Amino acid sequence: MPKIHLTCFILAPVERVFDLARNIDLHKKSMAHSQEQAIAGTTNGLIQLGETVTWKGKHLGKTRFHKSKITAFQSPIHFTDEMVEGDFKSFVHTHHFKKVENGTIMIDELMYEVPYGLLGRLVDRFYLFNYLVKLLETRNLFIKQTAESERWRQFL
Repeated sequence: MPKIHLTCFILAPVERVFDLARNIDLHKKSMAHSQEQAIAGTTNGLIQLGETVTWKGKHLGKTRFHKSKITAFQSPIHFTDEMVEGDFKSFVHTHHFKKVENGTIMIDELMYEVPYGLLGRLVDRFYLFNYLVKLLETRNLFIKQTAESERWRQFL
């Protein structure tokens, strides 16, 4: 099972970073390049434990749907979203936040399984894994730039 682990330092309070990371409106802005829209469940504001969101976006040349549920939540330390419906066999994304002296360390852990047996594993190895890393890096940079500027106020 592939695992992606990313770490990002953000010069902002942990509570702000935590809330920005679970903000549906911020996610939509950060993924504008893929035209992601929240079409069902929690479609704006801050998602909470037990809530779901269904995303519609264009990825890998096709419109895709991904429904996830917040299955773990401890503010402002971590939350986990797990795929309920979508293209993966499994998809678990855990977001960790650690308060440090001058800001926050945000850690993403994404574990997923691809369908389609050997073909799926080959696509993952040569394309999908790197695509997902770049997607998370783009989102994390948007969170960082928003949290470190006054733009955070438009989301919280």
